[in-house]
Amino acid sequence: MDGPLEWIGAIGAIVAAAMIAGDFGRKVTGWGFVLFSAVSVVWIVAGLTASDGMPIAVQNGILLLINLYGVWQFLLSRKKKREIERAEELADEARKDVETRRA
Repeated sequence: MDGPLEWIGAIGAIVAAAMIAGDFGRKVTGWGFVLFSAVSVVWIVAGLTASDGMPIAVQNGILLLINLYGVWQFLLSRKKKREIERAEELADEARKDVETRRA
């Protein structure tokens, strides 16, 4: 397994993980889950076309479902969107409070 699909999957997974771990906000995190979903599809195809790739295909089938849930949570669910926006507001207030107490 060292073809173009595997390289696309590996690089895409690295970029998606950085988008989510970077905590750049709700939309970037949501798009990170979109990228992870696309990468999961690439890995499923790569796994199904390789003679020994069934474990990677099954793993990424499950990860695809998890990543689609992330897309729902961060980009599509209106209720979750309001919760996340409120949590971000509270986090900003907490950061300002901590900075004020340091001074």
